[in-house]
Amino acid sequence: MKIGTIDVGERPVFLAPMEDVTDASFRLMCKRFGADMVYTEFISSDALIRHVNKTKLKLSISAEERPVAIQLYGKDSASMAEAAQICEEANPDIIDINFGCPVKKVAGKGAGAGMLRNIPLMLQITKDVVKAVKIPVTVKTRLGWDTDHLIIVELAEQLQDCGIAALCIHGRTRSQMYTGEADWTLIRKTKENTRIHIPIIGNGDVTSDEICKNRFDTCHVDAVMVGRGSIGRPWIFREIKHYLTTGNKLPDEDFSWYLNILKEQTLQSVEQLDERRGILHIRRHLAATPLFKNIPDFKKTRVAMLRAETVDSLFSIMNSITPVSK
Repeated sequence: MKIGTIDVGERPVFLAPMEDVTDASFRLMCKRFGADMVYTEFISSDALIRHVNKTKLKLSISAEERPVAIQLYGKDSASMAEAAQICEEANPDIIDINFGCPVKKVAGKGAGAGMLRNIPLMLQITKDVVKAVKIPVTVKTRLGWDTDHLIIVELAEQLQDCGIAALCIHGRTRSQMYTGEADWTLIRKTKENTRIHIPIIGNGDVTSDEICKNRFDTCHVDAVMVGRGSIGRPWIFREIKHYLTTGNKLPDEDFSWYLNILKEQTLQSVEQLDERRGILHIRRHLAATPLFKNIPDFKKTRVAMLRAETVDSLFSIMNSITPVSK
């Protein structure tokens, strides 16, 4: 599969862009375990053109994570085009436009999934960003604003006409946020539309190797994107790639192997930020990881782990955890 001239291989699996999750260290970790393409956190076009330092830092990418996409969001065509040019200077492989983020502080202001209520502006922004840069531009969006406006099949054609190189579809509406189950039927319908010739990437509730393979087999998407299923579990890409290649599940590693991955994430987060902020950042991964699932009477340990303020205290708690015998 290719996005423009970028070859991402057969049945590629991508790491979804996630705010406060897909920082540089986590992208590299997921890449190491087999992610075929990774995306930055969301980058605000308004903040970027105002040269907000915290936002500009998100543009930092490395050769080891390629191919990598910078994801941009905004609600104004001129600022999005200017921001796309700033992003291009950071030398990503792809610029991705976020028309899918459902959170109120983004969609409520008309950006992200808020654009699903203003399709003419969405299309104008897309055209202007495509014209502003020389590298491939892609879009990530949802099925529609709500169940009364499931517009993705028609919208995909319109976005394709704007010149995008690929389209990622999350199988929920904006109104659903992240509740309920992702509906892939319209993703499949979009892919099967004979007028669509760009790659279609499916996203939503891909939390296992079996689910990922099923989405390829039944929805015929060109690529699958993994989001929340990777939080606290970067090794999911290793499991998926093995299953796609062999048809067999990858044997489990020892508990300590997975625990060491989480420790490595912690140290990378601390190195990238500092001890206090790094530990705060890693708590989301520790809270979400399935590694501690089914450990009896774990609540007290979990609370202590999420309250730890130093690496030494956190690792001491983690080292005291006794896994469930299989």
